[in-house]
Parts: sequence; C-alpha cells; structure tokens
Amino acid sequence: MLKGKTVLLGVTGSIAAYKIAYLASALKKLHAEVHVLMTKNATNFITPITFESLTGTKCLVDTFDRNFQFQVEHVSIAKKADVVMIAPASANVIGKLAHGIADDMLTTTIMACKCKKFISPAMNTNMFENPILQDNLKTLEHYGYEVIQPASGYLACGDTGAGKMPEPETLLSYILREIAAEKDLEGKKVLVTAGPTQESIDPVRYITNHSSGKMGYALAKAAMLRGADVTLVSGPCSITPPPFVKVVPVVTAKDMFDAVTFVSAEQDIIIKAAAVADYRPKQVFDEKVKKQDKEMSIELKKTDDILKYLGEHRTPQQFLCGFSMETQNMIGNSRAKLGKKHLDMVAANNLKVAGAGFQGDTNVLTLITQDEDVSLQLMSKEDAANVILDKILSIMKEREQ
Repeated sequence: MLKGKTVLLGVTGSIAAYKIAYLASALKKLHAEVHVLMTKNATNFITPITFESLTGTKCLVDTFDRNFQFQVEHVSIAKKADVVMIAPASANVIGKLAHGIADDMLTTTIMACKCKKFISPAMNTNMFENPILQDNLKTLEHYGYEVIQPASGYLACGDTGAGKMPEPETLLSYILREIAAEKDLEGKKVLVTAGPTQESIDPVRYITNHSSGKMGYALAKAAMLRGADVTLVSGPCSITPPPFVKVVPVVTAKDMFDAVTFVSAEQDIIIKAAAVADYRPKQVFDEKVKKQDKEMSIELKKTDDILKYLGEHRTPQQFLCGFSMETQNMIGNSRAKLGKKHLDMVAANNLKVAGAGFQGDTNVLTLITQDEDVSLQLMSKEDAANVILDKILSIMKEREQ
C-alpha cells in the first residue's frame, strides 16, 4: 500500500516513545521506507537500535554524526519525505518547532520538510492544558501542521486526563489518509450504505439477513483514502467503522431510508451496498410473543424502496450505484434493476459462487452498466472497492467530455 513512500517519524522524550516501535513496524509491513529521528532525551526511553532493527535504516540522533552515508543527511531526508509525524511530541519540541528553533537532528530535519506534518502531543495533563503550550500548538497549525489531539486516560505520572498519546493504529490512520492513495476523489461527496437492517417482530425477535457490512465499509474507507468527504449509513455491524468518515448508524429499513434521503441531494456519488429488508412485519408486538402449540404466521408489508426513490429524485450530475445479490439469473435480474431504478451501475454477485458470500473478506463482482458487463476475478473486498471507484470515476469523466 505504501510502496515508494517515505515516512519520517520524530520521537521525543516521553514514556509513550515505546509505542512508536509498533507504528514503525506497521509502516514497514506496508512497504514504506521509514526513517526515525530521535532527540537525545528520547533515547532514555527506547534505543535507536530498536528502530534500526524494525526499519532497516539508521536512526538519526546527532546532527554531526559522521557514521552514516551522505545521501541520508537531514536535508536529503527532508526532500525525500512524503509525510512527517512527530509522536510522541514533548512540550519542549513543540515549543522549538513553533518558534523556528532547530538545534538537533529532529528539529533541523523537520524545519527543512515541505511535506505534510503531523504532531501528536504527549505529556502531563497540566502541561498539555498550559496556555503557552496551547498557543504553540495553534502556531504550528497556522504553519500547516496537523495536531492530533491526545486521548484522555491514566497517565504515567499517575494523573488522569488529556495528554495520553493515541494508540499506534490511530496514528497510522492519519498517515494512510495522507499518502496511501491518489486523491482523485478530492472535493467529492460520497454516500455509502452498508450492512443489514433489522425489522422487529416483538421486543425480542427481528427479521434480518446475513450481511456483514464488509463491502460497504471497504468502499467507505477506499473513498476516504482517495480524498472524498464520505458519509456511511450503516445498519447493525460488528466491525469498526473506518476513520475520518461520518457514520450514521441505523437499524430498520425506514431508518436507512430517512438517513439516506436526508442527505442524498448533496452527494456526488451514492453507492448502495446495504442489504435492506424488502419486507417488514405488518404488526410489531409490544410484548414478547409467547410460543404456542399451533403454527404461527407473520404478515409482512413492503418497505420503502431506497434505490427507486434515489433514482427518481437524483440530481443531473449524480452517480448512482446499486448492489445486487442473486442466486440465479444474476445478469438478467441485475440489468433489469439497472433500468427500473434509473441507476448508472449495478455491482452484482452470485451468492452461490465461491468467495462471493456475505461474511467473507473476498468478492466476485460483475459491474453492469448500460453499455457493458465487466466480470471481475476473485479479489479482496478492499481491492474490489477500488475497482468499483475506478469504474465510477471513469464513467463520470466520460460524461464531462
């Protein structure tokens, strides 16, 4: 994912420094070239050898260290960097950077960087809330740094409050958002629906389906990484939503209809990946329906057709993509759906095809438009999400010509 990208990690004197070893390792596994810059104080908490072992590059501490190759001196690294993250960032280094003081390898190199810079403060709560520190952070934001707000919790000093460095997974998400993908969806608003809906029978039971939400969540994440402003309307799912995405949780088909139609007019792209119930119980009981000796039947009524509504009320430049899960006549049924609901594309799959089921991490899709059917090979849902977005962008560009 990050092949060909260079990440600079600046580590300062904080007990949270050990967490950056996990971040460096994660970046290396994603094939990034990782360089770690440490202050001398940071070496009291974690050794440079740890980072050198994880990254395969020399960890730089001393500006005047002669034991490294010329091409990795601080100005060259600064020119090569695609993104910089200072984490943990001490109050001392924050103050230096805010006022242009470059007196060690870390501050000197970062001052020479023109790429995106993230800074993650980590310190005692009282230090973090000190107005001088807050002013320094505002100064850094003024100069283009993005400040990652610290978490609240129990700190190493024994206090409880703001100042705790976020977990490595959170820090990684900021880096990925910045450099993991080309920003070809920047400026676009994308709405994705995902997961199942639940239609109550009584306070205990409901009707639902086997959707896990994985395909919709993959689409939302891919669109976010590509620069879109993403809204994810999600039925009940057990997976963690992607970061930097506006999540609107819903339960019933009616909830999803209301949430989608409330924001649909302002969207450039709508991808309906949710498995919405076609029917719901006509009567919902207030109390649990007790088991009886005789058979029981439940009368059902149709739910609102979200895709049909979107197709009938779409804006002229809006792109509308639906999903179709079939067990027979996949192409015919999906093409009928394309026309009947006024869609631009249907992503169709067959539940009986190996690797295309609800709960799995892979999918086998056929992208159906007015002009063609494009059959895709078995691939991860993350890869499938990007292929879908590539196709959408291709069609949208053709329209503009």
